[in-house]
Amino acid sequence: MTELVVIRWLCLAVPVALTVVLWRRSPERGWEWRQTPPATAGADGNRRAGAALLGFLFAFVALGVTNQLAMSVGWWSFAPVVGSFLGVPLDLWIGWALCWGALPVLLSGRLLLWVLTCAWLDLLLMPRLDGLVQLGPHWLYGEVVALLLVLVPALLLARWTLERRRLNGRVILQLTTFTGLVLWLLPSAVMDQGDGSWSHLLDGPVWRTSLIVQLMALASVPALAAVVEFAVRGRGTPYPWDPPERLVTTGPYAYLSNPMQASVVVMLALLALGTQSWSLALATVGVVSFSRFLADPHEREQLNARQPEWRAYDREVRPWIVRRRPYQPQAELYLSETCTICTQTRALIESTGPRGLTINPAETYTVVGLRRALYVGPDGLRVSGLGAIARAFQHSGPGWAYVGWLLGLPVVRPVLQLLLDGMGGGARDLPARSP
Repeated sequence: MTELVVIRWLCLAVPVALTVVLWRRSPERGWEWRQTPPATAGADGNRRAGAALLGFLFAFVALGVTNQLAMSVGWWSFAPVVGSFLGVPLDLWIGWALCWGALPVLLSGRLLLWVLTCAWLDLLLMPRLDGLVQLGPHWLYGEVVALLLVLVPALLLARWTLERRRLNGRVILQLTTFTGLVLWLLPSAVMDQGDGSWSHLLDGPVWRTSLIVQLMALASVPALAAVVEFAVRGRGTPYPWDPPERLVTTGPYAYLSNPMQASVVVMLALLALGTQSWSLALATVGVVSFSRFLADPHEREQLNARQPEWRAYDREVRPWIVRRRPYQPQAELYLSETCTICTQTRALIESTGPRGLTINPAETYTVVGLRRALYVGPDGLRVSGLGAIARAFQHSGPGWAYVGWLLGLPVVRPVLQLLLDGMGGGARDLPARSP
């Protein structure tokens, strides 16, 4: 056995062994003298394991991106050995991601301590992996980039997930993680073993690349809106170990029970077309089959056990068939009767045939200070301005609902609201009176 083989084996075996041992010795497993009550221990143990897995996945994706950047600018490169993926030895990649993503949440400890420890270990070990890693003259710049863009976010994501803090931060980092996994690493792995190439998409005619990218952006809207709905209405995320606190049946979920999977399938199909990969097309069919015959039945069983209202929802909303009308509880929209733009907006919304939406004059709203259109949901959700109009569109057919999802996205809505305000659609002072 050569020295290089031993190094690669240790780079994978040591982090894997530490991860398994530390998970088995975690307080939630009952190996410490301060034991958690059994019911709480199981839930906390699952959450810690889920946080560790999520930290690992983020680190794995982010390290892949960082290594591609490092190799392109000459910070470092890797020896062309068997078992490499995207130019990186896979065993080293996995061990690195475990050390930076999973182990910290299993060991706990302060963020700064972990950053300093990992930086010290890298400074100590990287120059000694000479047979596996070739360092460039400016490799320390790459080390700083990796610490800031990989280690710190991975630590924060795992810690926030474990402690259920910083919901917006968790959502953004999870979205980054699974976008990288599904739209970059998965297609790359499939094409590495099959046919197709990124060059067909990136180096092809500009019009074709632009068309594929734009169609993928449009296909992503239901998934992005579903993630927002989980955060806003459910106070949770799509990650199984960080779920919403309540059943979410609004937004895209009023039309389809698996909008995220549907968006992913469409985007993968477009990628298969753009990269000219029959292997990726076949993998897309596999994703649909897995979701339809394995994931969906398991999810239904779990939700039936935890959420009594799930059964009524499941009877009305299907996983792969879009409803023509939303599964939507009653909500209210307040629009001014003395504003020309508001009356025109009301006429437009009414022409779409909204379901479960009552439109009231804003002048009758009982709280003083209403200055924009207001949407009030049955769960207490209040959205004003363009966001209220976006929510109102989601009470109509799937076409208008799609417009509402797009208008309501966190980046899109503030920009369009600013433009609308500049064109005379800004806040207005309205007299409020008691009913």
